[in-house]
Amino acid sequence: MKRGQIILIASVVAFAAAMLLKKTLADVSYSEAFKITLMGFLTLSIFSFLYKDNAFYKFAEHLFVGVSAAYWMCVGFWSNIVQQVVPRISTNLSEFFEIDFLGYELHYYIPIFFGLILLTRLTPTSWRIAWMSKWTLAFIVGATAGLVLPVNLRTNFLIQINSTLVPLLPDWQGFGYFVSNFDLSYGGPFIKTISNWVTIFGVLGGLVYFFFSKEHKGVFGHASRFGIWILMLTFGASFGYTVMGRISLLVGRLTFLFRDWAGIIS
Repeated sequence: MKRGQIILIASVVAFAAAMLLKKTLADVSYSEAFKITLMGFLTLSIFSFLYKDNAFYKFAEHLFVGVSAAYWMCVGFWSNIVQQVVPRISTNLSEFFEIDFLGYELHYYIPIFFGLILLTRLTPTSWRIAWMSKWTLAFIVGATAGLVLPVNLRTNFLIQINSTLVPLLPDWQGFGYFVSNFDLSYGGPFIKTISNWVTIFGVLGGLVYFFFSKEHKGVFGHASRFGIWILMLTFGASFGYTVMGRISLLVGRLTFLFRDWAGIIS
């Protein structure tokens, strides 16, 4: 018997033993014990990559990708085709899927046509019709670019510029008022002033760093180095936020393993 077959059989036996043990100790049904054991097995399979790449990790990885693809395909089918297209093209299909028929709308046959010719990409090369799928791909790319460009232009450009144009002295009512109402709280005038100055000069420094038509020397060089500091702080904060989010996922998985699966903690 080959080594791979021995590992497979041992894994199945260990999984069955762990499931029976979980059912006995936790006094749950077979289906609940199987679900908890499977979740623990897949979690440990993913963690096994910390040791080295192995068959258990590849199995869990491929299962995750396959289930995700199948899930989103089903969501797309029911939410787009069944809910949007079917009630506008056929009464029989509407009755079959038990949804209300909304009346014939001929323009819905256009996406059906493009969707069908997209499937020609899967036809044998001897048929020589796979080129028709390029029409759909070109339409998808062009329509997506046309729809996304105005949104990104507004959210990532215009709104960013508007948020940068802040007063250097917010709510300024004179130096005496500023001193008498000095406050280090977040909403105080001092913190607002510092925040606005950092925002304006940080943006200017970042823009200067990416201006390569002039050598970064003198005042221009100092502004460029200040922009580097702003960029590094921004990237560090973004990385820290990402790591913090991943740590929360890790804590959730460890909590499941030690509480729900192994029963070590209550």
